[in-house]
Amino acid sequence: MSLSDIFVRQAIRLDLESTTKEAAFFELVELIAAARPECDRDEILAAITSREDKMSTGIGSGIAVPHGYCRSINAAAGAIGISRAGIDDYGSLDQKPVHVLFMLVMSDMSRESHLRVLNQVFKLANSEAIGLMMAAKNTEEVAAILSRFY
Repeated sequence: MSLSDIFVRQAIRLDLESTTKEAAFFELVELIAAARPECDRDEILAAITSREDKMSTGIGSGIAVPHGYCRSINAAAGAIGISRAGIDDYGSLDQKPVHVLFMLVMSDMSRESHLRVLNQVFKLANSEAIGLMMAAKNTEEVAAILSRFY
């Protein structure tokens, strides 16, 4: 499964309105649920929040990868949010604001592919793709970047 299959255009937001981590989670969950109607919003939010309570998913360099498992989906689903202003209170490892969030939810059945997908996201996060995504003018550009890199 490629990242462009997981992060579909309808689940990409170039200008997150949220200024807090919790609000950003809610905003991204709404994108996933709109793109994947079989997803249960409450279950996704609970899974993401539960994982985040264990340890921050802010990996540094302005990037966060909130993720969790959900029974209400049958495959991986995700959303990308870009915050031009940054989310200051994210609790990233480097204590810097988060600008790009890759929210990922996986089905219980896809646990073995979980690490493979996270690895793809981490490779993307450590490439020139992040700068290109931050400069993107529309979701089609972000989708093209995802396709180009993975």
